[in-house]
Amino acid sequence: MTELKHNLSIEPYPYQKEGIIFGLDKKRLLYGDEPGLGKTLQSIGVVDCANAYPCLVVCPSSLKINWQREFEKFTDKQALVLENSVATTWPYLLKMGMHHVAIVNYESLRKYFVWDIRKKDFRLKDVVFNPNINLFKSIIIDECHRVKDPSAQQSKFVRGIAEGKPYRIMLSGTPVVNRPADLISQLSIMGRLQEFGGRSQFLADYGGGELTKGFAGKQDDETRNLDHLSAELYTRCMIRREKAKVLTELPDKTRTDLYVEISNRDEYMLAEADLAEYLRTYKECNDLEIRRKMRMEALVKFMTLRSLSAKGKVKQAIDFAKNFLANGKPLILFCSLHEIVDELKKAFPKAVSVTGRDSMTMKQAAVDAFQSGKSQLIICSIKAAGVGLTLTASSNVAFVEFPWTYADCCQCEDRAHRIGQKDNVTCYYLIGKNTIDRTLYQIIHTKKSIANQIMGTDDDIPKDEMYFDELVNLFINQ
Repeated sequence: MTELKHNLSIEPYPYQKEGIIFGLDKKRLLYGDEPGLGKTLQSIGVVDCANAYPCLVVCPSSLKINWQREFEKFTDKQALVLENSVATTWPYLLKMGMHHVAIVNYESLRKYFVWDIRKKDFRLKDVVFNPNINLFKSIIIDECHRVKDPSAQQSKFVRGIAEGKPYRIMLSGTPVVNRPADLISQLSIMGRLQEFGGRSQFLADYGGGELTKGFAGKQDDETRNLDHLSAELYTRCMIRREKAKVLTELPDKTRTDLYVEISNRDEYMLAEADLAEYLRTYKECNDLEIRRKMRMEALVKFMTLRSLSAKGKVKQAIDFAKNFLANGKPLILFCSLHEIVDELKKAFPKAVSVTGRDSMTMKQAAVDAFQSGKSQLIICSIKAAGVGLTLTASSNVAFVEFPWTYADCCQCEDRAHRIGQKDNVTCYYLIGKNTIDRTLYQIIHTKKSIANQIMGTDDDIPKDEMYFDELVNLFINQ
């Protein structure tokens, strides 16, 4: 393999280096690795090694902050999330070199990059784009199955913005597909559709509908065509690896922190200020009995704050889960509050659940449905599903809320990370930006000397004074 010279702050795994080299060679490509294998790092590696700045990242809303943090963690470049506060100044910030990356969600493409649309039922030629799109030398399109419909507004906007960019990097955990026509829009955005003879030739060669399950002869022809399509994609513009194929390069378990905005910021800030004031009073108190009573009250306030953060993350959690499931991989989702379980079940009516309100029979039926592949999503309460269950049908675990201790986190993670699991397990922690989540995450994963001494599994906040003092110190300092 060609040696990769890079300035990334971490050393990529060998298969990731291979992916970066592939991207530098192809320039306009699709990363189709399974979730958890580092498509984000590889695409950042391509942009950084090629110095293809400024770069635009188009991604789901729930991943904007994560992209900002990943660029700033892996490179020495500053990333800017496009929001109202920079609606008019972002071009200036890029031109002056104060930021090198702009990040936008699909739903905001029109707001920031489209000046006018000349027709109601418009085509791409009817869109007048903000000329500042020409500042970008590269574009990363995350979860690019979102632009598979060429008639959709977002697909047209992405195609117009990507036009002419030297580096166009698309990311999807499910690139090929039972509907070859889904690739037409994505190949067009990459500027590669003509390599397949254009739209009409592509449809003639590979078809546009679902694969036929009926007539053997016809299915053989379609299979041969899809094999040819797959070979062409791998040769021209796509790289895809599965977890099972690169297991020797991966740790058994990988944790990924995903920072998201909360939707109830004002309510959260009031509760946070109330707790901060209460803790100041607590620290000034010298009476041991009063301090003990105040500590118990403060624990209640900490639990309230965690609940408010969790409620504020629900919208982003639903967005994350929808995008994850679109990759065709099953997911285990942990939370705690009944109302959050209910909102998640409302958003995913086909999901199964294991909660304290379910009978033993219902819990087992849910586990069986998940393990057999009948359901792709299982929603688990930390208290009811944190121990005992085997959920090895998935190697991906996500926390909307997380337990108070490291031991309890491991118990939840190990529903997937246990005998029978063939893949590396990826654990996603959805962390509310500027909330108590950061404090809890730090206690769980970096203050293990504290967290390891506390055993729970009932999802109640530990009442140990050492844990409380650590919680208070981190909360006040952050």
